[in-house]
Amino acid sequence: MQITIKHQPSYALAVVSLAAGESIQAESGAMVSMSAHVQIETGMKGGMLGAVARKVLGGESLFANIFTAAGAPAEVTLAPSLPGDIAVTTLKGETMFIQSGSFLAGDQGINLDLKWGGARGFFGAEGLFLLRAQGSGPLILSSYGAIHPVQVSPQAPYVCDTGHVVAFTEGLSYDVRRVGGWKSTLLSGEGIVCHFQGQGTLWLQTRSTQAFLSWLIPRIPTGTGGGGRRGGILGNILSGS
Repeated sequence: MQITIKHQPSYALAVVSLAAGESIQAESGAMVSMSAHVQIETGMKGGMLGAVARKVLGGESLFANIFTAAGAPAEVTLAPSLPGDIAVTTLKGETMFIQSGSFLAGDQGINLDLKWGGARGFFGAEGLFLLRAQGSGPLILSSYGAIHPVQVSPQAPYVCDTGHVVAFTEGLSYDVRRVGGWKSTLLSGEGIVCHFQGQGTLWLQTRSTQAFLSWLIPRIPTGTGGGGRRGGILGNILSGS
């Protein structure tokens, strides 16, 4: 399997070249295009209970698609739903923790399940659960905005906004903290941050979906038009027009 990333960082596309008989698993809806002889098998990742848990608790899709090159080499292209970047890393019997929505695809040798993030509410609005990827093979991550990797060590702990975390390796531990005192937390615009310690890699995204929604929602017209229908952009969205 060979993976090439094109059109970075704003509208990244993963081009996956498969040898005959080779497969890759991807999130539902991630496929952009594929060779005509690629076979698709759709299933609930981790079985019924595991898939439902991922959907309800982790915000992930219920279904995963398996793309297989049937009888000859093939190509599959994949992209995330939001504008942003794609990064590829390779697990070698390792474990990685991924925020909800940032898993794009991976080798079939990688198992996906959920990890309880603790009452600290690691990802805030994203939920208390992390997606845990274990096994061996290439893993494709996606982000909103560009992806920025950071090497963390015991001598160099690192602090970031919780909404900008994409993934991190198992060797890292974290604590959720306020930026400073309550005044700084309420007035600085930074709010809650995550303090990483240990040895490993942290992947960050340069944009936050929550920050974007906080900017967008107050600007969406919510007035009512004739006939009592909700007007403006929001009305069009809600009515499906």
